[in-house]
Amino acid sequence: MTDEPLIWASVAIIVMAGTYNFGLFLLSRRRLPHRSGSGEQRFYVFLLACLNEEKVLAESLARITALPAGKCVALVIDDASDDRTAEIARSADPERVWLHQRKLPGARLGKGAALNDGVRLLRASGLLGGRDPDDVIVCVVDADGRLDPHVIEAVDPFFNDPRTGATQIGVRMYNRRAGLLARMQDMEFVVYGDIFQSARRFIGSVGMGGNGQFMRLSALDSLGEAPWSDSLTEDLDLGVRLIARGWTNQHCTTAAVSQQAVLDLRRLVRQRSRWFQGHLQSANLVPLILREVPGRAAMDLIYHLSSPVLILLTSLLPLSFLVAVLGTIAGSLQAGRPLVSTMWFLGPYLLSFTAAWIYGFVYRRRESSLGTLHAVLLGHIFVIYGYIWFAAGWWGLWRAVTGKRTWLKTARS
Repeated sequence: MTDEPLIWASVAIIVMAGTYNFGLFLLSRRRLPHRSGSGEQRFYVFLLACLNEEKVLAESLARITALPAGKCVALVIDDASDDRTAEIARSADPERVWLHQRKLPGARLGKGAALNDGVRLLRASGLLGGRDPDDVIVCVVDADGRLDPHVIEAVDPFFNDPRTGATQIGVRMYNRRAGLLARMQDMEFVVYGDIFQSARRFIGSVGMGGNGQFMRLSALDSLGEAPWSDSLTEDLDLGVRLIARGWTNQHCTTAAVSQQAVLDLRRLVRQRSRWFQGHLQSANLVPLILREVPGRAAMDLIYHLSSPVLILLTSLLPLSFLVAVLGTIAGSLQAGRPLVSTMWFLGPYLLSFTAAWIYGFVYRRRESSLGTLHAVLLGHIFVIYGYIWFAAGWWGLWRAVTGKRTWLKTARS
């Protein structure tokens, strides 16, 4: 009986989190009106922080240079690569692709440091031709990021509102058909964008992702000389600090950037461990949120930042349930009759898999080629897939406690 308090505490956490998340789902169904206006004067600079990206960079640059000429350029920040990254950047249209090479020992200090160096170059070099920082939109794209061809048309209306400091677009996996693991990552980003990010537009707490984040240069300027932190989740930090500065973050559901899914389970857990550890580091943002962010947005941001604690607590539930099942089986054998009813098994299903039906519904809206039953099945698998966060969470916590901060970047294929 000693495991009962732990079980009921875990159940209470799941029910409260599930209720809150269902509220976000309902909120995400609302439509967001755009402010009218023309963005003809806006100029887009796509920042690509690259470290040994020869396998994927050419395709990403091809997507960017296919966007309207005169409207945008790409700035490749080569972070002391020792492969053909710089060569690939040089071989592109020099009027559409600029190359900035960082040298050791000042290079390879993290993605945030590379992006800060790129923004410093934009401010000081005259490359922007004296454009108003309000009309310069800086977009961070990963080296494997493949932008939708209509991305500027989709994002531009959000910046008609002068309070908009940043807009995050959706993220997809372009190799999502390469296997179940890739499909689950695609579903993960669709669910996060179409439910959580879409709902947070109405709360005022939209977060920035590491790929496909569009920001006014003036908004970045408001954060100081170095807008990005040295956190392992520098994108999360940036989004919170923009909100704290009074800017509005938006989420665009009509365009996406596609990236490469990780096809090896161990590498995926390692990647998510890095994200988890970055969330732990972001706990130092709580005082800023409480001091500068309005009520409901502050509550949602703190809930979001508390997700590592919720993940670790929830990870104890499957173990507690297993102990309870084994104890019940042993008791039933000893008593010579079943000691549980059907509801004893239905309860855990409802707790664990109710959300699977919503996830399947949301994902099928993006993947219309899927049948309804297929989408619902994927929703159930997605719930089980979420268990990788348990392993990633404990790994990330161990690294944080032991003071380890360096990570190998996720390898491309």
